[in-house]
Amino acid sequence: MKFVAPNKLENDKVVLKLIDPSDFDALYQVAKDPLIWEQHPNKDRWKEEVFRSFFDVALESKAAYLILDRTTGECIGSTRYYGLNETEKSIFVGFTFYARAYWGTGINPLVKEMMFDFAFNFVDKIYLHVGAENIRSQKAVERLGANKVAEKLVSYVNEPERRNFEYALEKSTWLRSKR
Repeated sequence: MKFVAPNKLENDKVVLKLIDPSDFDALYQVAKDPLIWEQHPNKDRWKEEVFRSFFDVALESKAAYLILDRTTGECIGSTRYYGLNETEKSIFVGFTFYARAYWGTGINPLVKEMMFDFAFNFVDKIYLHVGAENIRSQKAVERLGANKVAEKLVSYVNEPERRNFEYALEKSTWLRSKR
Protein backbone atom coordinates (compact mmCIF):
# COMPACT_ATOMS: atom_id res chain seq x y z
CA MET A 1 0.00 0.00 0.00
CA LYS A 2 1.50 3.36 -1.06
CA PHE A 3 1.19 6.45 1.11
CA VAL A 4 -0.87 9.23 -0.46
CA ALA A 5 -1.94 12.20 1.65
CA PRO A 6 -5.74 12.31 1.84
CA ASN A 7 -7.55 15.39 0.55
CA LYS A 8 -9.06 16.00 3.96
CA LEU A 9 -8.73 14.93 7.58
CA GLU A 10 -11.21 16.15 10.17
CA ASN A 11 -12.46 15.83 13.71
CA ASP A 12 -14.97 17.79 15.75
CA LYS A 13 -12.59 20.77 16.22
CA VAL A 14 -10.53 21.16 13.04
CA VAL A 15 -10.48 20.35 9.34
CA LEU A 16 -7.24 19.73 7.47
CA LYS A 17 -7.58 20.22 3.72
CA LEU A 18 -4.80 19.98 1.17
CA ILE A 19 -3.68 23.48 0.31
CA ASP A 20 -4.12 24.97 -3.13
CA PRO A 21 -2.77 28.19 -4.65
CA SER A 22 -5.85 30.18 -3.62
CA ASP A 23 -5.04 29.55 0.07
CA PHE A 24 -1.97 31.81 0.14
CA ASP A 25 -3.70 34.94 1.41
CA ALA A 26 -5.61 33.19 4.19
CA LEU A 27 -2.53 31.32 5.37
CA TYR A 28 -0.29 34.36 5.15
CA GLN A 29 -2.72 36.26 7.39
CA VAL A 30 -1.74 33.75 10.09
CA ALA A 31 1.96 33.45 9.16
CA LYS A 32 2.70 37.18 9.08
CA ASP A 33 2.74 37.35 12.89
CA PRO A 34 6.47 37.56 13.81
CA LEU A 35 5.79 36.13 17.28
CA ILE A 36 4.81 32.77 15.73
CA TRP A 37 8.38 32.43 14.45
CA GLU A 38 10.15 33.81 17.53
CA GLN A 39 11.52 30.40 18.66
CA HIS A 40 11.58 28.94 15.17
CA PRO A 41 14.91 28.34 13.38
CA ASN A 42 13.71 30.48 10.45
CA LYS A 43 12.70 33.59 12.35
CA ASP A 44 11.95 35.69 9.26
CA ARG A 45 9.32 33.39 7.79
CA TRP A 46 6.73 36.04 8.69
CA LYS A 47 8.05 38.15 5.80
CA GLU A 48 5.89 37.72 2.71
CA GLU A 49 8.73 36.91 0.29
CA VAL A 50 10.17 34.29 2.67
CA PHE A 51 6.75 32.83 3.36
CA ARG A 52 5.99 32.70 -0.39
CA SER A 53 8.89 30.29 -0.90
CA PHE A 54 7.68 28.17 2.04
CA PHE A 55 4.15 28.13 0.60
CA ASP A 56 5.27 27.24 -2.93
CA VAL A 57 7.22 24.23 -1.67
CA ALA A 58 4.24 23.21 0.46
CA LEU A 59 2.08 23.23 -2.68
CA GLU A 60 4.62 21.13 -4.57
CA SER A 61 4.63 18.55 -1.78
CA LYS A 62 0.99 17.62 -2.42
CA ALA A 63 0.88 16.71 1.29
CA ALA A 64 0.53 20.10 3.00
CA TYR A 65 -2.64 21.13 4.77
CA LEU A 66 -4.50 24.25 5.64
CA ILE A 67 -5.80 23.87 9.20
CA LEU A 68 -9.29 25.29 9.61
CA ASP A 69 -11.31 25.89 12.76
CA ARG A 70 -14.31 23.63 12.21
CA THR A 71 -16.72 25.99 13.97
CA THR A 72 -15.72 29.28 12.33
CA GLY A 73 -14.10 28.06 9.10
CA GLU A 74 -11.18 30.37 9.92
CA CYS A 75 -7.67 29.42 8.78
CA ILE A 76 -5.59 28.78 11.90
CA GLY A 77 -2.37 27.32 10.47
CA SER A 78 -0.71 24.66 8.39
CA THR A 79 1.06 21.31 8.64
CA ARG A 80 2.30 18.62 6.30
CA TYR A 81 3.67 15.16 5.64
CA TYR A 82 7.09 14.92 3.99
CA GLY A 83 10.20 12.77 3.66
CA LEU A 84 8.54 9.41 3.05
CA ASN A 85 11.08 6.58 3.32
CA GLU A 86 9.45 3.46 1.91
CA THR A 87 12.41 1.23 2.83
CA GLU A 88 12.34 2.22 6.49
CA LYS A 89 8.53 2.63 6.43
CA SER A 90 8.78 6.10 7.92
CA ILE A 91 7.53 9.61 7.23
CA PHE A 92 7.99 13.07 8.70
CA VAL A 93 5.19 15.25 10.05
CA GLY A 94 5.94 18.90 10.51
CA PHE A 95 6.25 22.42 9.18
CA THR A 96 3.35 23.00 11.56
CA PHE A 97 2.37 26.43 12.81
CA TYR A 98 -0.74 27.88 14.39
CA ALA A 99 -2.23 31.31 14.99
CA ARG A 100 -1.26 32.39 18.50
CA ALA A 101 -4.92 32.48 19.55
CA TYR A 102 -4.84 28.67 19.25
CA TRP A 103 -1.68 28.06 21.28
CA GLY A 104 -2.37 26.08 24.42
CA THR A 105 -5.91 25.19 23.36
CA GLY A 106 -5.31 21.49 22.68
CA ILE A 107 -5.52 21.88 18.90
CA ASN A 108 -1.99 20.60 18.19
CA PRO A 109 -2.55 17.15 19.77
CA LEU A 110 -5.84 16.84 17.87
CA VAL A 111 -4.18 17.70 14.57
CA LYS A 112 -1.24 15.38 15.19
CA GLU A 113 -3.53 12.56 16.30
CA MET A 114 -5.39 12.66 12.98
CA MET A 115 -2.16 12.82 11.02
CA PHE A 116 -0.46 10.06 13.01
CA ASP A 117 -3.50 7.78 12.90
CA PHE A 118 -3.64 8.10 9.12
CA ALA A 119 0.11 7.74 8.56
CA PHE A 120 0.42 4.67 10.77
CA ASN A 121 -1.78 2.81 8.28
CA PHE A 122 1.26 2.96 5.97
CA VAL A 123 4.39 3.44 8.09
CA ASP A 124 5.92 2.12 11.30
CA LYS A 125 7.70 5.30 12.39
CA ILE A 126 7.03 9.03 12.30
CA TYR A 127 9.80 11.59 12.57
CA LEU A 128 9.50 15.25 13.49
CA HIS A 129 12.11 18.01 13.20
CA VAL A 130 12.03 20.70 15.87
CA GLY A 131 14.31 23.70 16.09
CA ALA A 132 16.94 23.38 18.80
CA GLU A 133 15.80 26.70 20.30
CA ASN A 134 12.09 25.97 20.00
CA ILE A 135 11.37 24.83 23.55
CA ARG A 136 7.60 25.24 23.12
CA SER A 137 7.48 22.80 20.17
CA GLN A 138 9.94 20.38 21.80
CA LYS A 139 7.61 20.06 24.80
CA ALA A 140 4.60 19.62 22.53
CA VAL A 141 6.29 16.82 20.56
CA GLU A 142 7.43 15.06 23.74
CA ARG A 143 3.85 15.19 25.10
CA LEU A 144 2.82 13.25 21.98
CA GLY A 145 5.17 10.43 23.00
CA ALA A 146 8.03 11.14 20.58
CA ASN A 147 11.64 10.75 21.72
CA LYS A 148 14.63 12.83 20.68
CA VAL A 149 16.89 10.58 18.56
CA ALA A 150 19.30 12.97 16.84
CA GLU A 151 20.56 16.50 16.38
CA LYS A 152 20.87 17.57 12.73
CA LEU A 153 21.43 20.56 10.55
CA VAL A 154 18.28 20.96 8.48
CA SER A 155 17.77 23.36 5.60
CA TYR A 156 14.64 24.48 3.88
CA VAL A 157 14.47 25.60 0.27
CA ASN A 158 16.24 28.97 -0.10
CA GLU A 159 16.97 29.12 3.64
CA PRO A 160 20.21 28.33 5.49
CA GLU A 161 20.81 25.19 7.52
CA ARG A 162 19.63 25.41 11.11
CA ARG A 163 20.22 23.17 14.12
CA ASN A 164 17.22 20.90 14.75
CA PHE A 165 16.40 18.00 16.99
CA GLU A 166 14.93 14.94 15.34
CA TYR A 167 12.22 13.12 17.24
CA ALA A 168 10.80 9.68 16.47
CA LEU A 169 7.54 8.02 17.37
CA GLU A 170 7.11 4.28 16.85
CA LYS A 171 3.77 2.91 15.73
CA SER A 172 3.71 0.47 18.67
CA THR A 173 4.27 3.33 21.16
CA TRP A 174 1.49 5.36 19.56
CA LEU A 175 -0.97 2.48 19.61
CA ARG A 176 -0.17 1.72 23.29
CA SER A 177 -0.81 5.36 24.19
CA LYS A 178 -4.29 5.19 22.68
CA ARG A 179 -5.46 2.29 24.85
